[in-house]
Amino acid sequence: MSVLIPVYEDDCREQVSSICRQLAGSTLERYEVIVADDGSKDRSFTELCREVSTLPHVRFIAREKNSGRACIRNFLAKEAKYEWLLFIDAELMPKDDQFIKRYIESEGRDVVCGDYEVGTCDNPSNLRYRYETAIASQHATDRRRAKPFHHFHTANFLIARRLMLAYPFDERFRDYGYEDVLFGKRLSQAGASIEHIDNPVIFCHFDTNERFVSKTEESLRTLHEFRNDLRGYSRMLTFVDGIHLDSVRWAIRLWHFAFGRLERRLLYGLWPRLGIFKAYKLGFFLSLKQNSPSTDNKK
Repeated sequence: MSVLIPVYEDDCREQVSSICRQLAGSTLERYEVIVADDGSKDRSFTELCREVSTLPHVRFIAREKNSGRACIRNFLAKEAKYEWLLFIDAELMPKDDQFIKRYIESEGRDVVCGDYEVGTCDNPSNLRYRYETAIASQHATDRRRAKPFHHFHTANFLIARRLMLAYPFDERFRDYGYEDVLFGKRLSQAGASIEHIDNPVIFCHFDTNERFVSKTEESLRTLHEFRNDLRGYSRMLTFVDGIHLDSVRWAIRLWHFAFGRLERRLLYGLWPRLGIFKAYKLGFFLSLKQNSPSTDNKK
């Protein structure tokens, strides 16, 4: 098994140490951990992560330029030397000491997804925490199994190296968001077998409200750019495509033009409302539309 961890301005030392302890105590005879820093601007994070290279079976790679979330995963897959690739996003901690063991025991599938759970947050007004808590039910194992390819996430998954090399992440996706959604769609089209298990990592590092709103806007721009590739795999696209009246679309755009800045300020505040967050996302996305609704829906 090759455990692959892409990092960007993260401190992965505790995470890597935990994973290494589990690997050392497992039944695996051959394994490695590869950490790749994807051109962090703040090089102090690079130097912190470089410390993991002193651990047995760990290799650290520092890349000079940021290549994007898709490209760095493809790079790690090529660097790996073992048959199974376990991708884990930086700073996500295994829920317990059976994390590696459960993946070793998951046989018979090309892809196995462990997903993530929301941890604790000291700031109850954090928008990312409130959002992740609200959608926590979507990460239940039974729900993920109902639509396995739609619920693929890059945070924590095991994949056969041959499959990853044959169907790499789409490197057109350089900005934040949706590279995992298209990858799940391509796995389905390739006829890959996929299984969702209860083996989460814990998500407990939350962006500031300003940063989360900015990343949300970036992901919506990505969704807009690749909307024709992502149809059928995005709730936002399904909802927007279901608005058939031009008058309704223009009313939403007008609302966003008039009140979008106010909504954003409220989301930055002490008690951001998820209802306002949903309204802001819809207005922002529709404001990106350049084509007429009827023409865009025919694509």
